[in-house]
Amino acid sequence: MLIGIPKVIFPELLFALDCMGHGDEIVLTDAFYPGHSMSKCCLRADGAEVFDILEGIMSLMNPDSYVKDPVVMMKCAKGDTADPAVEKRFSDIIYSKWPKTPAIKKIDRFAFYERAQKAFAVVVTGSTIKYGCIILKKGVIPV
Repeated sequence: MLIGIPKVIFPELLFALDCMGHGDEIVLTDAFYPGHSMSKCCLRADGAEVFDILEGIMSLMNPDSYVKDPVVMMKCAKGDTADPAVEKRFSDIIYSKWPKTPAIKKIDRFAFYERAQKAFAVVVTGSTIKYGCIILKKGVIPV
């Protein structure tokens, strides 16, 4: 047993986080995201909510402080609406641990997919919230 590892951080995710280097990205998604066809490393967390996985990850790594946009979400498609509570909850989790993180940047859906395809790993959660996807760029451990 390990001490201090959040319960939602399953072994494969812990290994992926440990293997990631500074500047590598991890994508946390809702259940609708095409993780297996859009990623070289797709991890399944079907029984977990995206917010819980994010909170667990933020206790183990910090967002990159050397780039302008270390945290990215998908913009709503034209004519669609998103629940602003999703972005707020993402922000609250990130800023509670890493308050100096820049504001979450939103990018077009296809730009998000393109960036996600280059990520180190994608974690598909069981969340069924609309636009519940976020990309995190791993930073250097603060001294």
